[in-house]
Amino acid sequence: MGDRFVKPWLAAADRLSPWPQAQVVVAGLGSSGFAAADGLLDLGARVIVLDDADTAGNREKATLLEHLDATVRLGPGSTASLPAEVDLVVTSPGWLPSSPLLHQAALRGVPVWGEVELAWRMSRPDRIVPWLAVTGTNGKTTTVGMLESILAAAGLTTAAVGNVGRPIVEAVLDEVSYDVLAVELSSFQLHWTNSLSLHSAAVLNLAPDHLEWHSDRQGWPGGVTDPMTAYAADKALIYQRAQHACVYNVQDPATEQMVVEADVVEGARAIGFTLGIPAPSMVGVVDELLVDRAFIPQRRDSAVELAKVADVVPNAPHNIANALAAAALARSFGVPPQAVSQGLRNLTLGGHRIQQVAEIGGVRFIDDSKATNPHAAAASLAAFDSVVWVAGGQAKGTSFDDLVLRFRDRLQAVALLGVDRQVIADALARHAPEIPVFVTDCTDDGAMQQVVDWAASRAVPGDVVLLAPGCASRDMYLDYAARGDAFAAAVTAWGRSA
Repeated sequence: MGDRFVKPWLAAADRLSPWPQAQVVVAGLGSSGFAAADGLLDLGARVIVLDDADTAGNREKATLLEHLDATVRLGPGSTASLPAEVDLVVTSPGWLPSSPLLHQAALRGVPVWGEVELAWRMSRPDRIVPWLAVTGTNGKTTTVGMLESILAAAGLTTAAVGNVGRPIVEAVLDEVSYDVLAVELSSFQLHWTNSLSLHSAAVLNLAPDHLEWHSDRQGWPGGVTDPMTAYAADKALIYQRAQHACVYNVQDPATEQMVVEADVVEGARAIGFTLGIPAPSMVGVVDELLVDRAFIPQRRDSAVELAKVADVVPNAPHNIANALAAAALARSFGVPPQAVSQGLRNLTLGGHRIQQVAEIGGVRFIDDSKATNPHAAAASLAAFDSVVWVAGGQAKGTSFDDLVLRFRDRLQAVALLGVDRQVIADALARHAPEIPVFVTDCTDDGAMQQVVDWAASRAVPGDVVLLAPGCASRDMYLDYAARGDAFAAAVTAWGRSA
């Protein structure tokens, strides 16, 4: 049954709509929830913020919002029921569709947006800034960082926002006049969108991830029951209504199929990126150069140099692919070729992405804690010939069978930790029983030291001890960065005792 309080104008709402008439529930008081609530209050909406976590950080944010006349409810049970008179729910991206609050909204016909959808609406009609957006299972943050650096090298005022850095609402309401935004979008964020019409968009790759979240769509309208299908469908939303370019991975046919099926603005082009020699309407690699055969008039019989492979650091294959995707998006916006190479050279990536933390006795210790699913771990393993692999954590419903089959000849030994360590151990037992495996039962801070000590003892000169967990980190650590820091500390401790 529809909710009689929902305002008809919300279907096409923008920043200039009569927001003082609306009562909006903001679900969750994380960074995106706080930004959404603050932005809605700025528009004059009546805002109720709900979060079950009564933490010191949330209390501080609640005090700020209450000074702006928001109602904030914290603590267990705060999100159990949707208030009686609600026109709109703005949800934090990680909330399951079946959570009581969102399920009640669906039953009552109350629209649910994410902070990304809200930001898009708030930028219209008078603060329109083009968005160049990136999604994919892996490489999103790196690619958006590359894109931001390339755009800046072209002299454009830009910012990396979305799933990385600041919430988009903050940028939309910023006093800075941006020329273009580099936007990272997760499947969670895309799930709660319905009107995005991006300047250009890229899907980097598609592999199983977050299947526990997307399995929650079973039984929901549309008949989607397979979690991988649901995950892919949410990723594909980035191409809907694209205006200029849909950038896809030539080596990943699923991304091209998303473009084929997308309902885009007439004239929008399909642009492929490849590690091989590019065909027309693609960017790719020729003789250690990144080249463009998509955004030049003579693309049928020539190409223009964008950068050298050496400009990409690290220049592992998956990172070259990231650079090509970023270059394609920037070129779709008219960025000159020389800005691509300059932007890539200017870039300093964040830590925990194939980062060498030490070399001891001819053995390199590499931290790729950012590899939080099997697809990312595979990209990391592909960069090295002889590996003692450190892995484990929250597997999120994914399988490691294909990864083990593909890389078993490179694996010298494997050390496992984390809540789903046995998932990986079982895959190794099935497909590579000859590989030595150490599984720690330790679940506290000592676990990383145990696996590093064992892995280092198995490594010989020329080997890489590689932390590429293939799993999320929250079972044992605050985030992947904390896990990477623990690995580096354990390597340092082992080096002192060796």
